[in-house]
Amino acid sequence: MVQVLLPSQLTSYTDGISRLEAAGDCIGQVLDDLDARFPGLKFRVVDEQDRIRRHMRIFRNGDRAQDLRLGLSDRDEVLIFGALSGG
Repeated sequence: MVQVLLPSQLTSYTDGISRLEAAGDCIGQVLDDLDARFPGLKFRVVDEQDRIRRHMRIFRNGDRAQDLRLGLSDRDEVLIFGALSGG
């Protein structure tokens, strides 16, 4: 299982839980697993073309992931957070 850390903006889908375990061999599969348990969560992270949304960031072990096919192992940690913007 992969450790997943969620931002507070997504914890409304997980009953306030910000640290979860999820199954999957890649980022996309981990998001699918989370969405199966917490419907609607994946759509907040990934758009209709199956790309990471412009305002979201995903990191695997501290390195930015830009492809949902990025492979994962059981010891990996995935951090998801919303990018800040303003002007």
